[in-house]
Amino acid sequence: MSVTALHTLPNAAAVKAELTADGFATGAVRYGVRTYRLVYRTVSATGRPTTASGLLAVPVNTAHRLSVVSFAHGTEIYRGDAPSMEAHGFETASAYTYSSAGFATVEPDYLGLGTGPGPHPWMDVPSETTAELDMLHAARTYLAGQGRTLRSRVFVTGFSQGASAALGLGRALQSGALPGLRLGALAPISGAYDLRHAELPALLDGELVRLNPDPRLGAKYSVLYTAYGLVAFNRLHRFYTSPAEVFQAPYARTIQQLFDSNHTAQQVINGTPGTLGKLLTARGFAVLRHPSGGLATVLRIDDSVCDWAPAAPTRLYLATHDEQAVNANTWHCQADFAAMHRHVPVINLGTPEYQHSRHLGSNVAATARIVRWFSALAR
Repeated sequence: MSVTALHTLPNAAAVKAELTADGFATGAVRYGVRTYRLVYRTVSATGRPTTASGLLAVPVNTAHRLSVVSFAHGTEIYRGDAPSMEAHGFETASAYTYSSAGFATVEPDYLGLGTGPGPHPWMDVPSETTAELDMLHAARTYLAGQGRTLRSRVFVTGFSQGASAALGLGRALQSGALPGLRLGALAPISGAYDLRHAELPALLDGELVRLNPDPRLGAKYSVLYTAYGLVAFNRLHRFYTSPAEVFQAPYARTIQQLFDSNHTAQQVINGTPGTLGKLLTARGFAVLRHPSGGLATVLRIDDSVCDWAPAAPTRLYLATHDEQAVNANTWHCQADFAAMHRHVPVINLGTPEYQHSRHLGSNVAATARIVRWFSALAR
């Protein structure tokens, strides 16, 4: 629907300076990078026509045919923190990395973030998948008008929330969802692939608190993820009627508005308590410990992202003792692939840190490895 030129890093030196400031590796940088915000038509989580936005990054070179990377970003609460709304930092650094290595890079904002109407349907793999597919189609259409084409193989990766989204996109591409494009390789990073049997128990039993160097921060992660999940999941698959059923006062009155994509992360942090015990009612805990109805449906959909057999090269990446997406998620995903007769290696990144977070550090460390892997496969 529209294309807005955003930023130009005219040469490799400029990209290296940007990535260094962002805390990312520069070893794969070969070209400058131009970025654009694409606004495009897609469908909502309920299948109705809507719009979404995303970041397109392309190398400053003379190549007319480009290999393409689709990168799915991690959890954001505020629409202004989506990739196409940011010039610097964590959300754009991955796009700069891949594009400076020679790839066209698409990074959808997802529904309800960036310029798309909210609220964001957090961790809804079906709508993440359609947003990614339609972003690829929009990017291909725009680039064709600029005299550039995309090669058929799509190299797919994503971090945290985006790891599940990447698996959803890989599955769709393998099934032929976007004619002319196919899955070239798949590299999810630190995802929550098994909410029911890995992530939820870790949230409820305090594992995130124990894993985090600052126990207070670990408790806050549990609160934020739980609140975001309950609100977002209930919007699509109703399992409570009133917020007061699952959230304690005074949060029951304000929690849904906090997660409307228009409140900043700091506002949400300030508007939620420090522990799950102060957030949830007894029924709220019971709903999470024994999911049924709409919540069970959500978990069944989200936890199916590894129940297929990728035909393209695939690797799973994790950091030891991740304090947000516990490692059991990745091991369970690997086991699900094995049950489909597909051995998928797990690449252990060790203990990288970014802003005192091993979870965020895993994206930085994995991106440095994945860009080299994708580049070798694309030759």
